[in-house]
Amino acid sequence: MSDDDDFMQDSGDEDYDFEYEDADDDDTGDIGIENKYYNAKQTKVDNPEEAIDEFLGIAPMEQDKSEWGFKGLKQSIKLEFKLGRYSDAVEHYRELLTYVKSAVTRNYSEKSINNMLDYIEKGSDDAEAYQCMEEFYSLTLQSFQNTNNERLWLKTNIKLARLWLERKQYTQLSKKMRELHRACQHEDGTDDTSKGTYLLELYALEIQMFAETKNNKRLKALYQRALRVRSAVPHPKIMGIIRECGGKMHMSEENWKEAQSDFFESFRNYDEAGSMQRIQVLKYLVLTTMLMKSDINPFDSQETKPYKNDPRISAMTDLVDAFQRDDIHAYEAVLSKHPDVLADPFIAENIDEVSRNMRTKAVLKLIAPYTRFSLQFISKHIKISVSEVLDILSFLILDKKLNAKIDQDSGTVVVESASDVERLRAVGEWSSALRTLWQTALNGEGLRADDTATGGMFAGFGDEGMRSIGRRKDRAKQALTSRMA
Repeated sequence: MSDDDDFMQDSGDEDYDFEYEDADDDDTGDIGIENKYYNAKQTKVDNPEEAIDEFLGIAPMEQDKSEWGFKGLKQSIKLEFKLGRYSDAVEHYRELLTYVKSAVTRNYSEKSINNMLDYIEKGSDDAEAYQCMEEFYSLTLQSFQNTNNERLWLKTNIKLARLWLERKQYTQLSKKMRELHRACQHEDGTDDTSKGTYLLELYALEIQMFAETKNNKRLKALYQRALRVRSAVPHPKIMGIIRECGGKMHMSEENWKEAQSDFFESFRNYDEAGSMQRIQVLKYLVLTTMLMKSDINPFDSQETKPYKNDPRISAMTDLVDAFQRDDIHAYEAVLSKHPDVLADPFIAENIDEVSRNMRTKAVLKLIAPYTRFSLQFISKHIKISVSEVLDILSFLILDKKLNAKIDQDSGTVVVESASDVERLRAVGEWSSALRTLWQTALNGEGLRADDTATGGMFAGFGDEGMRSIGRRKDRAKQALTSRMA
């Protein structure tokens, strides 16, 4: 087990490099130093103060800076931070950074520094600890800038930017983003494709910031730029973040189809990365299925099928099932039984549209047999407020899906008979047909208005002409009769 495992949980969500175990068994340092180190490790749980003194006593025993002194400082710094001895932790971290140049390998030092910063970040739960953490970042950036270790300088800055995003410190984050973008560009201002992986991480951070601040214009531009980056093999979690924010952007534009596509890609990437965010994004995918009014089950795909019976998304599974069956009572029961569904602000913001669609369909289905009913009647059967019933009916009337009048004083609704309207339309069509027939007879079949010597106005037709007019009159009369019946 590595030294860091004593304090650190898996930080894979934040560190995208491979992790290496400390090769304690291969160390060949002085036996006295080695014994002192392991004795200190054995006492750090029961007597951390004594362990700190033991760990700090290793460096003075070294003739030259070595890996044992580096390990001892690491352990003492973490214990000091845990005990709230922040000034001591900062001072010994400053000393630790002097070992990075020659005493330990580059890979081992980068791994250790990253894990140290993760540990400090997760333990910074008050103002004093947060101040200590900022000093750690400042010392780290200064150290690796002086040693021209650009890779670790970039990684540390990105880690700091991620911290500011979590704390919603957008002003500091924006300044840091500008600095980092300059570091990932050529002198002419174009992106350095050799740093494509870092660029995608920067885009992901900025896209998250613009998503949180509702700046869709900037979000859309960055989202499209991020998708055009082809020079990197990004960690799947980064693409999960970018696609998730893209899905939310499309949702705000009511572009359900594109949102569904992005949420699916986001889920797939989070799933590959082993990130727990895949569950939340899967809920968003189910939500877009309902907004699209799709009959396709979102759990039919090979990627999502294993999660169909996952208890963490059972509420969303039940919702989409009720939605696709047009079962308003089952739908409302799920929302009532699982209020945690609305705990996610994004779901709460968009579920209203789904609920309105469900209730609108339920109202139309309920009132279909009636020509007169009360607002209270609908409210009681669908279990929604009278004001919402009024809103739905008003929408249906304005959208010409319901031909009715609402009497708000009495709380009643009268559906106007469609038969009268149809009868008037039939009469109008019959009159139009007769006018067309008359004009045809006058102008198209040789009638002469002044021909009175041969039998009046129809004399020029002959027998066949008269029969043609008769047949057209009969058809027009039959059409009117059938429409008025």
